[in-house]
Amino acid sequence: QVQLVESGGGLVQAGGSLRLSCAASATFSSVAIGWFRQVPGKEREFLAAINRYDTRRYYADSVKGRFTISRDNAKTTVYLQMNSLKPEDTALYYCAADSVSKLPDDYDYWGRGTQVTVSS
Repeated sequence: QVQLVESGGGLVQAGGSLRLSCAASATFSSVAIGWFRQVPGKEREFLAAINRYDTRRYYADSVKGRFTISRDNAKTTVYLQMNSLKPEDTALYYCAADSVSKLPDDYDYWGRGTQVTVSS
């Protein structure tokens, strides 16, 4: 069982930055983590994923070059650094385990999400 808790969301102006955190349970170092986001009425969108040993990182084209995923296994935390934020990045952001897939159905565990709002 893996428990995930997201934090770091908030309100930011366009062009600004936020760093999201995904804190995981003690089994964290053995799982891959993905970040997704969702807006009401739309499907959950893949953003980035990182494998258990941080030897592979994957990004959606929509965030490549702006978002960076990383992990600190000692702190059992995965981060999503988001730069050059745009109003269209406004969404509820989730982390999930245990996959690096772009498909939400391939993940077994989800956090409850953290809201990111980007004002224009």
